[in-house]
Amino acid sequence: MFGKEFQRKYALTDQGIRNTKQGTIWTVIVNLIVMGGMGILYLMMSKYMAVLTDGKGLPKASAFIILVLVFLALSIISHMQQYRATYGLVYGEVKAVRIGLAERLRKLPLGYFGKRDLADLTETIMGDVNRLEHVWSHCLGYLYGSYISTAVIAFSMLMYDWRMALACLWGVPVAFALLFGSRKLTKHNSEITKAAGVQVSDGIQETLENIREIRATNQEDRFLKALDDKIDYHEKTMLKGELHTGIFVNAASVIMRLGVATTILTGTSLILSGQIDFMVLFMFLLAITRVYAPFDQALALIAEMFMSQVSASRLMEIYEAKTAEGADTFKPSGHDIVFENVGFAYDDERVLHGVSFTAKEGEVTALVGPSGSGKSTCAKLAARLWDISEGSIKVGGIDISTIDPEVLLTDYSMVFQDVVLFDDTVMENIRLGRHGATDEEVLTAAAAANCDEFVRKLPQGYATLIGENGAKLSGGERQRISIARALLKDAPIVLLDEATASLDVENETKVQDALSRLLSGKTVLVIAHRMRTVEAADKIVVLADGRVVEEGSPDDLLARKNGIFMRMTQLQSASAGWSIKKGE
Repeated sequence: MFGKEFQRKYALTDQGIRNTKQGTIWTVIVNLIVMGGMGILYLMMSKYMAVLTDGKGLPKASAFIILVLVFLALSIISHMQQYRATYGLVYGEVKAVRIGLAERLRKLPLGYFGKRDLADLTETIMGDVNRLEHVWSHCLGYLYGSYISTAVIAFSMLMYDWRMALACLWGVPVAFALLFGSRKLTKHNSEITKAAGVQVSDGIQETLENIREIRATNQEDRFLKALDDKIDYHEKTMLKGELHTGIFVNAASVIMRLGVATTILTGTSLILSGQIDFMVLFMFLLAITRVYAPFDQALALIAEMFMSQVSASRLMEIYEAKTAEGADTFKPSGHDIVFENVGFAYDDERVLHGVSFTAKEGEVTALVGPSGSGKSTCAKLAARLWDISEGSIKVGGIDISTIDPEVLLTDYSMVFQDVVLFDDTVMENIRLGRHGATDEEVLTAAAAANCDEFVRKLPQGYATLIGENGAKLSGGERQRISIARALLKDAPIVLLDEATASLDVENETKVQDALSRLLSGKTVLVIAHRMRTVEAADKIVVLADGRVVEEGSPDDLLARKNGIFMRMTQLQSASAGWSIKKGE
């Protein structure tokens, strides 16, 4: 019953399966004990009927009082255990699932996040887990326990009188057959509703992230109209899905309840023909209330379980995604980065073709080329932020695909054009470079990155909160914090991706000064569009259409009259001259 397919269908861990089994067992016990309470009531009624029909004296109340007290004690204990098994244990399971998801996401390559919508991932981690939590706690153990206890009760009823049993129970399988028959429609509606909900989340996130651009271009009405349309569509899909589910659930409930009518009709007919007495009918009427009671809620739970399978499949997509793994030790012989016939593709789009070059330790190697030539991709592959499709990338003679990315990245510092900062203090944003660094070490790195100049002007200095993604700082100030992080980490390999591209001349000079301290003696891989940024590089690798087309020192490449690097340099010089003339 609770095999691997069941586990996958509801995205349960091994502990979750054990929890479901416990919940099922205690639900069976609770249902049977409650049925025992019906038995006590039947026994009392039988004794009372004997008084009325045979003139016997009233039975002693002490025996019934003892039975009732035992029933109450067992009922309280079993309900407490059922609550612990179906709720208490599940809450721990939800915690484990969320931690497991975070751990899984931590091990996934960045390429996975490039393919998935972040709003969709957030909805999976928060919304889908919440939906599954309700299924794990309210549905699985309760429903499967009801199956088993009802089977036990049904067997007993059939043994006692099969005619009355069939009259009572025929509606249960018919009702569930109707619900299971609607499973595909329910799941399909749930998928549509889920997709519509993600579109709403995307629309809200997009609007908030681009609010300045929207206002600057007077596009508020258009964006709000598009967002309203998405919300309206989501609402319609929800209503449609709930309507379909409600129709089937209520129809199943009505069909099941028809069993009460058939029980009365069958019992009355058998009484009139003298085949049973009134107490048999009374017993089956008591039993039918306990047969139907667990399934009153179960009918709605089954519909919820069908819908939850969509959420479970989304979780399983994360669990089944290929992780980037490898050895937990990295001891290279030096830090030369060697690309050997490297090929790479984003899905079916080929980006790199047989790329080979070496970035030597102690030298600055620059990657240049037209937009879309594969420069940034090479830098990301060099740090195993993605895994290559073919060829190999080695650092100090070791293939980086054999090393765990987290272990590998201890030897890398990265400074990108788009700096990511957290809504925390300047001190803590720099300390991200090396966890556990002392305040003195952070301040030393900050001074080397020329951060002191602007931090002294902040209200609380290094204790100043800088806002979401450094909203209270300028581009140059944010970039210098990023460099301070890299200085604090002091890794032997440094990757620079357009680190000064968006800065003005004054800030670029300050950042270049900070970078000179960072790069000393390291293996440096620089990506730049400005040719003057790489004119002091030891080696330049020119990429075009995902291939290495030129390679050499800046002087060597400038000496090639028809070379791509020479042409790019001339074009940028002409563009700069035009800009100056326009300014004049």
